[in-house]
Amino acid sequence: MAKRDDKEIMREYRSRQTRQIIAVTAAIFLVLLAAILYKRPDLLGAFSIRTLFGMQVTTIASFLVYTAYNWRCPSCDKHLGSDIHRQRCGKCGARLQ
Repeated sequence: MAKRDDKEIMREYRSRQTRQIIAVTAAIFLVLLAAILYKRPDLLGAFSIRTLFGMQVTTIASFLVYTAYNWRCPSCDKHLGSDIHRQRCGKCGARLQ
């Protein structure tokens, strides 16, 4: 496999980072929305606690699956860990920013 250009790796990392930030924001929003709907049933109508809890569990599970797929090094394809502002990959040392 040919070595990827540093600028291409950084561009791909930036794209993955942007998608990850959007996914975090959406997941937090949906989990909090379910909590608010439980406490304030007058907003959109009453939902059962099972429905809202199911929504939260589905949101969190979907986020975890998406993160496992998206949050990988563009160079070596290993998981990048919890730091969303990495400078270098901890596995292969590729420059990410």
